[in-house]
Amino acid sequence: MPHVERSARAGWEGNLARGEGRISAPSGLLSDAPYSAASRIAARPETTSPEELLSAAHAGCFAMSLAGELRDPDARIEVTANVVLDEVVGQGHRIVESQLTVRAAVSNLDRDAFDEAVRAADEGCPFSRLVAAGAKVTIDARMEG
Repeated sequence: MPHVERSARAGWEGNLARGEGRISAPSGLLSDAPYSAASRIAARPETTSPEELLSAAHAGCFAMSLAGELRDPDARIEVTANVVLDEVVGQGHRIVESQLTVRAAVSNLDRDAFDEAVRAADEGCPFSRLVAAGAKVTIDARMEG
């Protein structure tokens, strides 16, 4: 894979408790998306959070990585990532886990081969590596169909 760089811009106004920010990306898919400390604590449909964005990135990255391992042009893969932010004694708030739920419909593959593909996809997913550097990555993977 070639060298890849992507960027996003985040701005913030005010203090942490009452302030708010906006996140944008050059693609335009994120365009002044609001986020705040409150959106980290309680999910609100009109705002996002860094954890929600990390969840989306990890799910998308893992789905692509698994597709590369499965090499099945008819595969259907669904990945949900649940990122957990928690307070760690003496370290403040940290991402402590990313829980992946994987559902895949794949033709001509036994369970052992699927499990190996999931393991290899985790090792090959840059976001799994990023999260694993400081947090645990858990995966619940199942074949369907």
